[in-house]
Amino acid sequence: MSDKDKAIKFMGVNHLAMITDDLNKTVRFYRDVLGMPVVATTGNGNPREPYPYRHYFFGLGQGNTLAFFEWPGVDTGVRKDAGIPSDGRQFDHLSFGVENLEALLDLQARIKAHGADVTEVIDHDFIQSIYFTDPNGISLEASYWVVDVEKTPVWGDPNPVAAIKEQQPVTAQ
Repeated sequence: MSDKDKAIKFMGVNHLAMITDDLNKTVRFYRDVLGMPVVATTGNGNPREPYPYRHYFFGLGQGNTLAFFEWPGVDTGVRKDAGIPSDGRQFDHLSFGVENLEALLDLQARIKAHGADVTEVIDHDFIQSIYFTDPNGISLEASYWVVDVEKTPVWGDPNPVAAIKEQQPVTAQ
């Protein structure tokens, strides 16, 4: 087996780095509303460059974190709801995994109690989700898998791209 054929075992997302212009409001939302613990902080900027910033990490479990750089005065752009097209971006939204429907409904209630907008539960057949936006205008989702897609893949696109057609198992007609 060549090096290029060796699979890398990924352990999740070490961290996804986002930006904020107000780390205090960001901590209050992610820690106090969503219930994510702050697991690491740094305030010494980049040791190789003279950039003054804070960098805080929120725990998502199993070594996965969401991180925020605080760049005071930065323009974080216009608000964009998740799943709605927008020019000038490659990032659409971040979805946090939750255990089950009860956890999803509990989170939805917490967000509503905080006074933030949140959708009703959207049933995507193999995944159920709610959508909301953080105080920085970042489009967010929380979801739980109704089907374990790692064990039972869901092939729902009636006209998949060629790379998926090559991967899909042939089904009896």
